Amino acid sequence: MQSGMLTKIVLIWFFVGLVGLNCRILEGGQSLDLKPEKNKLEVAIAATGPLYLPIFLANEAGYFAKRGVTVNISILSATASAQALLSGQVDIYQGGTAIIHANVAGTDLIYVAASVDRSTLVLFGQKGLTTFDSLRGKSVATTSVGAFGEIAVRKTAKEHGVEIGKDIKLLYHKGPPEALSTFLLGNADGVIVTPPQSEMARSKGFPVIVDYYERGLKIVGPGTGLARAFAQKNPNTLKIFLMGYLDGVKRAIDDPAYASKILAQSSKITDAKLLEDSYQEGVKVWNKDMTVDPEAIKVVLEQSTVPKAAELDPKRFFDNTLIREVNRDYAAKLFPGQVKY
Repeated sequence: MQSGMLTKIVLIWFFVGLVGLNCRILEGGQSLDLKPEKNKLEVAIAATGPLYLPIFLANEAGYFAKRGVTVNISILSATASAQALLSGQVDIYQGGTAIIHANVAGTDLIYVAASVDRSTLVLFGQKGLTTFDSLRGKSVATTSVGAFGEIAVRKTAKEHGVEIGKDIKLLYHKGPPEALSTFLLGNADGVIVTPPQSEMARSKGFPVIVDYYERGLKIVGPGTGLARAFAQKNPNTLKIFLMGYLDGVKRAIDDPAYASKILAQSSKITDAKLLEDSYQEGVKVWNKDMTVDPEAIKVVLEQSTVPKAAELDPKRFFDNTLIREVNRDYAAKLFPGQVKY
């Protein structure tokens, strides 16, 4: 009798311990076992806004720090990102097509994850300009050379038999705020931007010419870009970064009030409706499964002005090894039934 009771007690304690272990693994992923090779990461982002909310939230909530990694976030233009990565000034660039363009030019910069791969770009026209063909002989404000805006406009121009540079003039800017400012001042006939600038233009009643999210355009942006050698030397650090980022995605979805607070702080948005609309734009595109889709690379290569870029193999521009391991060991538990590995 006493022996049977003792056996039951031992079994109970065993299962209690097992449940506790599983909970700890779910809460911290592999963080109990992972030791970062690097304790501080310099992370640059291309802009602020809802597409970048999860990384700001993850940092503010301490999801990187609790795993032993300090993350410093700065804003860096797409044109300066490649050199910053190659020089070691920046470890990770959460941005868009700059990684692809740099790789085409001969560097070994790659994506290891795609935080977003569905475009939220919107092309607006001045009042009275409601179709793409109405932009013939006119100008469109966009961000930097080779960035999302240019890629999307070139793709649509090709579909309409319109030649960029001849039929439509692109006006380049440092970032979305500057592009929108040019448009609002009447110095451009069209503008192509992402949230929150797209929501600002929408709220002022400017006609939407193309909503690229509705079109289903896939472009990696922002994606986790870095030097391949950095990934090879710091796999644990990068897994910790990706797990912390995914924690940020989950918290942003589960806690809209906290997410909106961080979005307001990082984007300096004060208008309540604009804040809510921008937040919702983020919710619909944040990836839970951040594996890189070759098609999202291919669309950039096809619109490249570099000779024969379209013939390059998209697989040379990314490595899904780390994110697949993170999906298997962490994301699949964080988002049950929503992440494949």
